[in-house]
Amino acid sequence: MRFINLITTIFIALSTIFLAACSNTESSTSVEPPPPDVAVADVLSRSVRAWDEFNGRVRAVPTVELRPRVSGYIDRVAYKEGSEVKPGDLLFVIDPRPYRNALQSAQAQLEHARAAANLAQSRTEHAQALFAAQAMSREEFNGRQTELNQTIAEVRAAEAAVATAKLNLNFTEVRAPIAGRVGRAYLTAGNLAQADQSILTTLVSQDPMYVYFDCDEHNFLRYKEFARKNDRESNVYPVRIRLANEEGFSHHGTVDFFDNQLNPATGTIRVRAVVANADRALTPGLHARVQLQGGDVLHALLIDDKAILTDQDRKYVYVLGEGNKALRKNITLGRQVDGLRIVQSGLDTTDKIIVIGAQKIFHDGMTVKPQHVAMETRAAIPPSTLLKATE
Repeated sequence: MRFINLITTIFIALSTIFLAACSNTESSTSVEPPPPDVAVADVLSRSVRAWDEFNGRVRAVPTVELRPRVSGYIDRVAYKEGSEVKPGDLLFVIDPRPYRNALQSAQAQLEHARAAANLAQSRTEHAQALFAAQAMSREEFNGRQTELNQTIAEVRAAEAAVATAKLNLNFTEVRAPIAGRVGRAYLTAGNLAQADQSILTTLVSQDPMYVYFDCDEHNFLRYKEFARKNDRESNVYPVRIRLANEEGFSHHGTVDFFDNQLNPATGTIRVRAVVANADRALTPGLHARVQLQGGDVLHALLIDDKAILTDQDRKYVYVLGEGNKALRKNITLGRQVDGLRIVQSGLDTTDKIIVIGAQKIFHDGMTVKPQHVAMETRAAIPPSTLLKATE
């Protein structure tokens, strides 16, 4: 029995020694993972001009609802729907035959009136000779004179009727009053068009375009104060436009109009900008983001958007600390300027921001292997190139 207990004790002791040896071996073979490669850029500190952003809507400068000036049946549609036209281009033809007949009738009436006037003129001249020879009474002579005046008036009325008939005949050809893009034809061949009522089509100009947006009261007063200090018109401000599918503000223009009163319900004032549209990128009705130059020059800290991380509703970045430690800093963001983001608070001018590789940092204070790059040029360098250079 004692022998069995001794064997058991020796077995337990040997097992304990073996397990301890294995544990020591594992501890000695485990190593810390290498610090991750990251790209680090200095915070940019420079003066920037403030641009305020608004939501806007593109509108055509002139928009025309094309209506006929005479009634009649559409003879033909003379344009391609959706095409651009020049002033004077033929768009619709209304059946001209009734108006051509009306012109011929008016011309015949004019000839009849002129013949009557010539006859009255001859009779008046003859009456004048008789009256001078005292062979005609004054009353009869005045009657001849009145008859002449009436025929002259009838000639003038007939001339006006001919001019009106010519206009009506010309109006059977409906032409573009402005240059622009013409819409679909609401009435096609064979349909009756009513003068001044039926809408034949719409025509919108293409270049330039208006962009309307609403400016809040605070910014409006700030713009007026800036204009007063700089002795210039309060509505002369540069604007930049970005459409929904665009990354940058590539369309440029100027404000040409502030409305004459604020909307008391919204506390905003309607503003209009004129924007060049030579490439036809702007179409009436499109939504646009508008940047209006506020005039203020600010000293700001700028970083790349790709360095910014989100923790619920908080924005933060990792900065490079002593011993190549990644330190978290919560920040407050402003608007974008030239592709970089303004940081309103949370950073110092001496901070070095981790702009590539922040997703490899798992906790505050983690050691990293930095490579220094420039903030302005960082966006042009592929991340793989930056990280391979540190391997």
